[in-house]
Amino acid sequence: MAGNDRHDRNDGSGAGGAGVSDEEWARFVEAAGQGVGEAPKEPSARARMVTERLRREDEQRAAAARGRFGARRKSVPVEPPGWRTGPAWQEMRGRGRAKRRIRTTLAVVFVAGLALAALRPELLVDKLTGEGEERDRARIAAPLPAETARPTAAPGPVDPDRPTLKEPFRGSPALQWADGAAGIELPAATAVNGVPKEQVASLLARTRDLLVASNLDPAVLAGTRPEAALGLLDPIQDEVKGRMERALEKPSAEDNPLFLFSRFDPAEVRFHGGVVKTRGRMTVEGGKEEGEVLVHADYTFVYPVVRAKGGSDEVARTIVRRTVTTAYHDPKRWQVTEGKLQLVEWKESAGNDDCSRDGTGYLHPTFVGDGRTAPNPTGSVTDPYDRSTPLDALPQDCGTVSRS
Repeated sequence: MAGNDRHDRNDGSGAGGAGVSDEEWARFVEAAGQGVGEAPKEPSARARMVTERLRREDEQRAAAARGRFGARRKSVPVEPPGWRTGPAWQEMRGRGRAKRRIRTTLAVVFVAGLALAALRPELLVDKLTGEGEERDRARIAAPLPAETARPTAAPGPVDPDRPTLKEPFRGSPALQWADGAAGIELPAATAVNGVPKEQVASLLARTRDLLVASNLDPAVLAGTRPEAALGLLDPIQDEVKGRMERALEKPSAEDNPLFLFSRFDPAEVRFHGGVVKTRGRMTVEGGKEEGEVLVHADYTFVYPVVRAKGGSDEVARTIVRRTVTTAYHDPKRWQVTEGKLQLVEWKESAGNDDCSRDGTGYLHPTFVGDGRTAPNPTGSVTDPYDRSTPLDALPQDCGTVSRS
């Protein structure tokens, strides 16, 4: 019986024959471990059976894998449930997912970078050439100090980038100029030619008011009548008043309001950004006779504009340099209107203005997108930012500008 038991235990498959129950086998193993009873002389038939069954299942899965994928794959041993649910396995899977996420993120960033480079290649160029750093330095650079004397040369070259709606002065030396009226600084007033300091200071202030009203007033830039500027002038100067009225009502090359006022045709362009860049200076001198004082103003104004039609995103700049001479005359010796300006002389020169349309009473900027320049630009090439040459010495022909 014992031999049959052993035979059943070694060769039985569990599908037939009585064999030894699991409970009995466990008791026997426990007793053998305590030195009681006889220990088995060979491996358990049940153990051999389980081992053989697992081996066959491994081979069957490996064969199935080879048949499905057409390549030899390493078999995965059958393991008891729960072995792959422990922390180590979970951590390994987590790291795998993290790596996949990182690769996916890097791929998305790479694709986004390619798209950005395609849309704005200048960003890549800036990174490679360092021009972006130069542009950033120019953008945050402090404004230039006030101009107290005539410059000895034109402003140096700057990044030739085109202006944008967000940065209308990009690529212009005017980027570091003062904004609007802040660029019209007055020199210290002193008594001159028998005229008290207070009267000189008043003349300087009124001259500044005239420059602001004629060159910086948004309504005037939009082509409206410059009432505030006209109201500053002495009405006793009949000839001056008459010329101004004729220029505004019926402009011509001889009677041109642009000699004193900056105006754009609202049907063509509109002032953009709300800021005009300004640079220049005022000087004071005594007149030929006692009681007479002259103020010479020499200023350059830079105007960013866009086309009047909606949706336009190209910015053009027109640069106007203007000289104005005003005078104070002692009312005890001359017939004048106190508190009003005597206008002695006024001149202007404009860069990026279609000179073939001179006499219309408006400035006419040209745009790169137009694919053209002003007709017949046969004259000299000048730098509109160059303030080192007196306005009177500039060419009077219809030329071109080296930059805008």
